[in-house]
Amino acid sequence: MSTGCFLLILIPMEKELSFKYSQFEHWKELPEADHALVASAYKVMEAAYAPYSKFCVGASLLLEDGTLVTGSNQENIAYPSGLCAERVALFFAGANHPDKIVDTLCIVAQGDLVDVETLLSPCGGCRQVMVETEKRQNQPFRVILVSQNNVTIIAESAASLLPLAFGI
Repeated sequence: MSTGCFLLILIPMEKELSFKYSQFEHWKELPEADHALVASAYKVMEAAYAPYSKFCVGASLLLEDGTLVTGSNQENIAYPSGLCAERVALFFAGANHPDKIVDTLCIVAQGDLVDVETLLSPCGGCRQVMVETEKRQNQPFRVILVSQNNVTIIAESAASLLPLAFGI
């Protein structure tokens, strides 16, 4: 009987995550039906309470029946007691229109927190809420993100923005 040493080399399997989106140089290039949604997000952004970050965010949701729900970020000196615009709108819709499907979510922002050239992107907490909303309604919704320089992207689902969502 012989004895020997074995060297086991584990080679990790590489994988890649990516998502497709549409990009426009200005939100006014979007289909006409989306213009009111973007305008609504800009209007509600004016109601943002952001004395600490000075970064105002507006969100508008279009529900399947045409109902429009809006929300703006609401900060609080006792972090993290504030709430992002996306969650304000989604939670309001969930509480007041629990049986209606979210069709589209539009998010706009203005402020010095991020560079004007940076593509707008929801925070991780908002992405998780967005993905769970899709799960609750058993279907995806479009996400329109309008950056400060008006460059606009459309993702066909919130899940595409958070491919490794918690609990999904």
